[in-house]
Amino acid sequence: MDRSRGARACALALGAALLIAGCSSSGDGAGGDREKGAGITQRPAETTPFWVNPDSTAARRVAALEQAGEDADAARIRRIAEQPVAEWIGPDNPEEQARGFTEAAGRADRTALLVLYNIPHRDCGQYSQGGAADGDAYRAFVDAVARGIGDRPATVILEPDAVLHLVDGCTPQEFHEERYDLLGGAVDTLGALENTKVYLDAGNAGWGDPGQIHDPLRRAGVDRADGFAVNVSNFYSTEDSLAYGKRLSAEVGGKHFVIDTSRNGNGPYTEGDPAERWCNPPGRTLGETPTTRTADPLADAYLWVKRPGESDGECKGGPKAGQWWQSYALQLTSGP
Repeated sequence: MDRSRGARACALALGAALLIAGCSSSGDGAGGDREKGAGITQRPAETTPFWVNPDSTAARRVAALEQAGEDADAARIRRIAEQPVAEWIGPDNPEEQARGFTEAAGRADRTALLVLYNIPHRDCGQYSQGGAADGDAYRAFVDAVARGIGDRPATVILEPDAVLHLVDGCTPQEFHEERYDLLGGAVDTLGALENTKVYLDAGNAGWGDPGQIHDPLRRAGVDRADGFAVNVSNFYSTEDSLAYGKRLSAEVGGKHFVIDTSRNGNGPYTEGDPAERWCNPPGRTLGETPTTRTADPLADAYLWVKRPGESDGECKGGPKAGQWWQSYALQLTSGP
C-alpha cells in the first residue's frame, strides 16, 4: 500500500500561506482572469469549484522556465500549475496557513482544497514519518486549522493512511483508541464549520477488501463526515478507484467519496519490489483533471490531492518527501 504522502516541508507551506495572503485576483475569479507571474488562470467554476494557487511551486517553476527561455518545459509544467491542487497544512502556524489559503480562494470565488496530515505516529517511521507530538498537540492543531478556515468554503482530506495503518498492523495497538478518538474529534470539529466538507482517507483499490476497513472507518467518524477519499497519493485507475469506492460506500451507509486522480493516467506500476512500487514509480502520467463532473453520482469529485511533481520520498533517485522534483514532474506531463 501507499505509505508516503509527500508531506510538504513546514517552511514551504508557511511561506506559501504568507505569500498568498497578499495575492489578489485581477477580476472576479471567473475562468478568464489572469494572475501575476506565470499568468495562471482559475478554471471554470462550473467544471471545478476548487482554487488554483497562482503562486504554487509549479507556477513559480513555469515563470522561471519562461524567463530562461525554456518554453517547451514551461508548457509541460504549466499543465500542473493550471490545475487546482491540494494544499497540505504543515504543523507550524496552521491557523495562518488555513486562513491564507481560504482567504485567497475566497477572493477568487473558489473553494480551498486542504489536506491534514499530522496525526501522531504518522507513516510508521517511513519517508513521511512525523506528526503531532501527542494527542493534545493534535487537537490543538485541528482547532487552529478550524479557526483559520472559519466560515469560508473548504474541502478537507483528513489524514491519509491514518485508518489503514490501524488495520494493517503498522500502528501499534497501544495507539489505536487514541487515534480513533483524534480522527473522530477532527471530523466533528471541522464538520461543524459552516462551509467545510470533510472526507476521511480510506485507502485505495490495491489495498485489500473494503470489508476490512468499513468498521474502522465508522469508528473514526465517517458516518459524521461528508464521505471518504480513495487513491490519495496512489496510481490506481479512476475506473478501479470508482469500483473500490462504490463497494466501500455500500459498507458505510452509502457515503459519497472523492478520488485522487493526480498521477493515475497510466495506472499503477507493476514492476520491481512490490513494497516500493508506490514510491516515485517511473512511467506514470497525470490523470483526469480535477472536476465535479464524475462518472458516478456517489463520486463527488476527481481531485489532485497529491501534488504532482513533488517527491514521494528518497527512493529511485528522488529527494525528500514533498520536495519538488522537476525531472519527475516532466515525466508526469509526458502523456497526452
